[in-house]
Amino acid sequence: MPLLVMKFGGTSVATLDRIRRAAKRVGREVANGYDVIVIVSAMAGKTNELVGWVEETSPLFDAREYDAVVSSGENVTAGLMALTLQEMDVPARSWQGWQVPLKTSPVHAAARIEEIPTHNINTKFAEGMKVAVVAGFQGVTEEGRIATLGRGGSDTTAVAFAAAFGAERCDIYTDVDGVYTTDPRISSKARKLDKIAFEEMLELASLGAKVLQTRSVELAMRYKVPLRVLSSFEEYDPNAGTLVCDEEEIMESNVVSGVAYSRDEAKVTLVSVADRPGVAAAIFGTLSDGGVNVDMIIQNISEEGRTDMTFSCPTNQVARADRAVQEAREKGLINYHDVVVDNDVCKISVVGIGMRSHTGVAAQMFDALSSEGINIKVITTSEIKISVLIDRKYLELAVQALHDAFGLEKAG
Repeated sequence: MPLLVMKFGGTSVATLDRIRRAAKRVGREVANGYDVIVIVSAMAGKTNELVGWVEETSPLFDAREYDAVVSSGENVTAGLMALTLQEMDVPARSWQGWQVPLKTSPVHAAARIEEIPTHNINTKFAEGMKVAVVAGFQGVTEEGRIATLGRGGSDTTAVAFAAAFGAERCDIYTDVDGVYTTDPRISSKARKLDKIAFEEMLELASLGAKVLQTRSVELAMRYKVPLRVLSSFEEYDPNAGTLVCDEEEIMESNVVSGVAYSRDEAKVTLVSVADRPGVAAAIFGTLSDGGVNVDMIIQNISEEGRTDMTFSCPTNQVARADRAVQEAREKGLINYHDVVVDNDVCKISVVGIGMRSHTGVAAQMFDALSSEGINIKVITTSEIKISVLIDRKYLELAVQALHDAFGLEKAG
């Protein structure tokens, strides 16, 4: 039988009524001739509640027991979904990560999937089961302990199952009806895309778009798993949502496909760094060891053996970055005069595979921002992306200006 993977996020299974609604969608696919693997998240708000209980019980908690507690939310949803499907006369069975078994690395709370054997579930399909309801976000280590995959791990679980089982498609049901050219809450002209390339979606996800988790898109691109993002709250439509697929499947598209933003960015400058071979490696090696996620980097021209080094990072990592470079200076690894931090910046990015074959995108972007009186602090580019740091107060204005400048309200 052809196979589908359907993933339902927390808002889609937040109540028993919503679980019933999701189950009806699953039942429809079974009636269409599919065997279905359903991946479920915990009911909305449940994971945060469980995390809160752990932190209140044990501030310096054992990560193995943390995983045992927080993974239970998905177990509840999986059982309720299987029961609901059985009430609809759909042969269904719930599966926890260890029963599959989904094998993971031993890094608790941030495990990575190593293997998904297909034998156990396929045996049950052969015996007449039509739906396997799998608890997302969790697996089992070689030592036999439950391990969780980190926030957004259910998306990754779904794509990994689709790849392992050779699914026809992986449908991600969420509270939005697809991928938009930008955040509709900021621009009323935002348009839902029918299709978007894996590379574009990966960039948008990493740049702040919350529709899909980055690791899930990486997996889908590596294993060529067609992903469809659609709403669990809209009426059934076989052509609904946005298909994330290979670039070759998209006939024509705009040069720029979307505008993304990240609000909580900071710009950090090490002033008057001793400029010598290996200084960049020393600085950014130090930051990496300190767990700082560095994004944009710019180095000024060296004068009299000194230079300024600027980078961006999330605002909640500024204290960590400051501590890391100060410790490195005390150890004599790097030499600088001061650290200057600007916490009032944001990152705005334009993304599109059309940039590979079109010139002038950067000039058009910079002109649009200049026309609105928006000053650019830092610029980085890649083959299909241009990102800038600007003052945070201009975030909404910049997004709207760029959306208009590239005509994203019109289909390609």
